[in-house]
Amino acid sequence: MSHTPSRRQVLGGFGAAVVTSALAPAAKAAEPGLGRATDLTDGWRFVLANPDGVTAPDGPFADPAFDDSGWQLVDVPHDWSIELPPVESGTYSSSGFFRGGLGWYRKAFTLPPSLAGKRVSVEFDGVYSDAHVHLNGELLGNHPYAYTGFAFDLTGRLHTDGRTPNVLAVRAVNPLPSSRWYSGSGIYRKVRLVVTEPVHVARHGTFVTTPDIAAGRGTVRVATDVVNDSGGALAAEVRTAVTDPAGRVVAKGSATVPLPAGRTVTAVTTQTVAGPKLWSVEEPRLYRVRTDVVVAGRVLDTTTTAFGFRHAEFHPDHGFSLNGVPMKLRGVNLHASQGALGAVIDAAALERQLRLMLAMGVNALRTAHNPPAPELVAACDRLGILMMVEAFDCWRTGKVEFDYHRDFDAWSARDIAEMVHAAKNSPSVVLWSIGNEVPDASMAGGPAIAADLIETVRGIDPTRPVIMGSDRYRSVPAPGSPQDLILRQLDGLGVNYNTAQSIDGLHAAYPDKFFFESESSSETSTRGAYQDPDLLNTGENHTPGKRATSSYDNNLASWTFSGEYSLKKDRDRKFCQGQFLWAGQDYLGEPTPYDVFPVKTSFFGAVDSAGLPKDAFHLFRSQWTTAPMVHLTPMDWTTHRPGEPVAVWVYSTVDTVELVLNGRSLGVKKFDRKTTVDGRSYLETTEPVGDDKNDPSGSYTSPNGGVGKLHLTWTVPFEPGTLTAIARSGGREVARDRLVTAGPPRAVTLTAEPRGDGAMAFVRASVVDSRGVVVPGAEPVLRFAVRGPGRVAGVDNGRQELAQSYQQPTIPAFHGQAVAVIAATGGRGAITVTASAPGLAPGTTTLPGTNFGQRNGPGARAVEQPEVPVVLAADASYSGAPDTVPAAMLDGDPATGWSNHYVKQATAALKAVSRPRPEDWVSLVWPRPQRFGTLTANFVVDATLVLPETAEVAYRTARGFEPVRGLKIAWGTGPNDPTTFSFEPVTTTEVRITLKTRGFLRISALVAR
Repeated sequence: MSHTPSRRQVLGGFGAAVVTSALAPAAKAAEPGLGRATDLTDGWRFVLANPDGVTAPDGPFADPAFDDSGWQLVDVPHDWSIELPPVESGTYSSSGFFRGGLGWYRKAFTLPPSLAGKRVSVEFDGVYSDAHVHLNGELLGNHPYAYTGFAFDLTGRLHTDGRTPNVLAVRAVNPLPSSRWYSGSGIYRKVRLVVTEPVHVARHGTFVTTPDIAAGRGTVRVATDVVNDSGGALAAEVRTAVTDPAGRVVAKGSATVPLPAGRTVTAVTTQTVAGPKLWSVEEPRLYRVRTDVVVAGRVLDTTTTAFGFRHAEFHPDHGFSLNGVPMKLRGVNLHASQGALGAVIDAAALERQLRLMLAMGVNALRTAHNPPAPELVAACDRLGILMMVEAFDCWRTGKVEFDYHRDFDAWSARDIAEMVHAAKNSPSVVLWSIGNEVPDASMAGGPAIAADLIETVRGIDPTRPVIMGSDRYRSVPAPGSPQDLILRQLDGLGVNYNTAQSIDGLHAAYPDKFFFESESSSETSTRGAYQDPDLLNTGENHTPGKRATSSYDNNLASWTFSGEYSLKKDRDRKFCQGQFLWAGQDYLGEPTPYDVFPVKTSFFGAVDSAGLPKDAFHLFRSQWTTAPMVHLTPMDWTTHRPGEPVAVWVYSTVDTVELVLNGRSLGVKKFDRKTTVDGRSYLETTEPVGDDKNDPSGSYTSPNGGVGKLHLTWTVPFEPGTLTAIARSGGREVARDRLVTAGPPRAVTLTAEPRGDGAMAFVRASVVDSRGVVVPGAEPVLRFAVRGPGRVAGVDNGRQELAQSYQQPTIPAFHGQAVAVIAATGGRGAITVTASAPGLAPGTTTLPGTNFGQRNGPGARAVEQPEVPVVLAADASYSGAPDTVPAAMLDGDPATGWSNHYVKQATAALKAVSRPRPEDWVSLVWPRPQRFGTLTANFVVDATLVLPETAEVAYRTARGFEPVRGLKIAWGTGPNDPTTFSFEPVTTTEVRITLKTRGFLRISALVAR
């Protein structure tokens, strides 16, 4: 098998450095022969030529003589968007209100004379987006797609005299809107220079498969594409050596192939490994193949490829199995951003994110919705996380104005091939996905597009199933429809947000296809926020500064399901291969259910954007892990009124739990032990939930007839102290969780998380009382400072509604906590991190230095931009809709006003809900104290809206809110008549009316006199 290489045929592989940066005209040349490749990390110059658009005069930016000394000095990977402050004007919620624009990068480097006659290329793992690459003023080419790697041949275009700088110049654009989520901008993945002999292994030129894994032996087939860029024909011997996880050579092979000049030929070796150790999610054992290309006794090229022995099967009836062991895919979807780091790829940050997922019980990852960075694939290989690797979020028909649809016809075949080649040797990759929720799946041209993509994937790798994730199969497709024709071509299908009934229907209609949930649940939540635990779906609070969603697994958009419903649906169906939760972590952009500045992140994650677990994390942990655990919801036993009834939920892997308050038992409750129809045991209560309007019972009902919840419930009148959940098995305590009422904040404590191989470390700050208890209501501004070889790369508190930039040293605590990302800058000295806040004792921790440091990476250009305090003229505890926020009371227009009325639309499994809240408050706020003794409120009354049953007035003092004296209320009698509250005059900056009612309220005007 052979083909003729293009003019820009390029190379691949990893190795030691062979070049040096040249930031000044006179740069030192690299020593020759130090290795095959080097990362081009530091010494780049960057300018954001146009932050608000994608057009700008390029001027002489590609000219090697251009003076770029005034540009920023940056390390790559680099994301210019995350370095900018979020702004409302000219941006979109999908981008997290961060700007895109047009940027240029330049890097100068010299090469020694010894590289004359070598093949040299430059490889990019990803540039967002539409990269145009120049060398020494010459355009090498462009690459539109942001998520696939690409390379250009530099041979014959380089200066190799050791003195004359070579200049790479890269132009990147991010037109908004270009994505449905935050994408970042710029050279956000790694870049490397590759140097080889004319005879070498092609880029992505090694494909290792294990076609036969039998008892006691394993076959290793290595297909190596060898390029002959020399001037004449020759013969090459390809030698392969397999090493086991301990580094011992366990098998060898060789093949000799003729190499015509200017051609690429594939050499195949087959070797047998005795007693292979299998790669699994519990023990991810990695083998390696060393490949040597030998000509006339001389080794001209060497590469190393990691792989694993494993056998994955997706059976239409029996589900997924790995190495013959049945298991469910316990997966999460993750977008490519890393919170405060934006889109910058850092190995330590990726590992931290994946270890959070592993702690939840995750064994699988979907790369939503694009090909991953090589570092992510390598981390999954090393940690034992199965991967569904996905190509595109759209095909020919786009979803936003500037997404991939513009380039699909010209580039999709090359991009999906690059995706497969880049990860084809990974043992963690078990599924190739050709797209996510693509509109073309229900259009006439869709089947032909799918056929081409499938053919390309199978032509490279016939060993893995080809699937897609889709929202277009919520009922059985009509025969001959585009959905039907596409599904018949696929090996299986990932469905997004199907009911139990619809996935059963698909399984019956397509018995030869396998099914799983490529997106499940999409329940939204805010860490530490709780609302209406007795409702299966709640409304949202649209009051500025209070935009959050409930963590009782009960805030759902129209297409979504609770976490419990999704877990039960998957659990009960052996044929269902598993699920991928949307999402593993909150990500920048797509801030459902709010679409307003400054709500910057999604609410879908089991952990927040800072990496702090929400209650959903523990729900899935209770179903996806087996070690004894118990978790109390709410995670707050402080911010309640004495005697207030608090709904306490307990998630546990243990069947018996006792709840204890201040040493007093509140009773023991138990899960029932149940068994699926195919014999798998599980824990669940037995009580109607009312969570499936499609089932005759009104509740989700298992095939075994069971109904119930995945949590235990108590209603506890609040009293300060200690609330403890004790899990027992066989009468013996095996786990406990404890909540303690916090006192006033006294100090900041710091906890450093273990750091992986990378520049970034994560430090959690907690605001605590005198006993070390986190204070849930404490939100002081925390200031992080660093001494030693490090800096603050970013800060985050997990709050979705936050106007400030992430890359600065200060941030308010949110529910008592925040996280700082600390970048090492190189060197082995200790890095000391301090966090302080006014009136609190500071916290300090120490991190070891590392040589993985970046001097000009994230945070290096941070400019402190504290959040500007928003001075509200009016406030409210709850606003039911975006157009009924408190400020609507102030304009005097009877057509506008504040209201707590909401209608939560129906979902696929739940009916619509609109239930009045029993109590809410509204207030007027002034920047300076005001004196008055009367409030006038115009209450709107109609078929939906009522007068409050009772009202109380309080005003702000140094001690908090205190009731006014001598309150008298003259209620209005008409549908919009004024109600007057008179009392002894007060002087204050805020006055509050607390309203109790059995119906919805609306105030069209509120005035103090």
